[in-house]
Amino acid sequence: MTGFDHFWQQGDLITRSVAALLLLMSVSAWVLIFWKGWLLRRVRLDIARAVPAFWAAPSLDGGREQLAAFDRERVLVPLLSAAVAAPPPGTLEGHGKLDSQLTRRLRDALHAVLGQLQFGQVVLASIGSTAPFIGLFGTVWGIYHALLSISASGSITIDKVSGPVGEALVMTAAGLAVAIPAVLAYNVFGKRVGACEAELEGFAHDLREMMIDRGPTAAA
Repeated sequence: MTGFDHFWQQGDLITRSVAALLLLMSVSAWVLIFWKGWLLRRVRLDIARAVPAFWAAPSLDGGREQLAAFDRERVLVPLLSAAVAAPPPGTLEGHGKLDSQLTRRLRDALHAVLGQLQFGQVVLASIGSTAPFIGLFGTVWGIYHALLSISASGSITIDKVSGPVGEALVMTAAGLAVAIPAVLAYNVFGKRVGACEAELEGFAHDLREMMIDRGPTAAA
């Protein structure tokens, strides 16, 4: 019987719940790590190919076709749609200046796209910040539970103490093993999202300037 099996069989409901929670957090973190790593890689490649292709197009319709071909994750197409959209008639937005209308629509579209790219970051941050403390709680509870069992047996020796205590300390190591990848991934993905955000903001700014130069009839 391994130490973990013995610890699991000797543990109570709280000990097992802590272990199951850490396992769930670990699985969730790794699923997010692989998914976001794949997603952000695709987005960066799409931006690198789609933006030059858009500006190389002979017309706005041609640029839209280029974006549709290269923008697989749809992070650039919403910005173009916001730039060429006509404001609803009879609204305050429609009475505003063209540059103000473009700024408002592009800002809202950019926020929506960034929300898509930042999805899962809060989960990674929460796992990275709470997993060590959950593991520590499991250790403390496991030691307490083990000492109660030893005390009830009426015979306390170093062998009987060191085994259960050592098994309980595994929970702290498990908490760190869950937290460290989540924290590292959060930092790496935060940097990549920031790089994508800078590229998207630049594209939105260039779209705004182009639509202002084209005038009120630029919407298509």
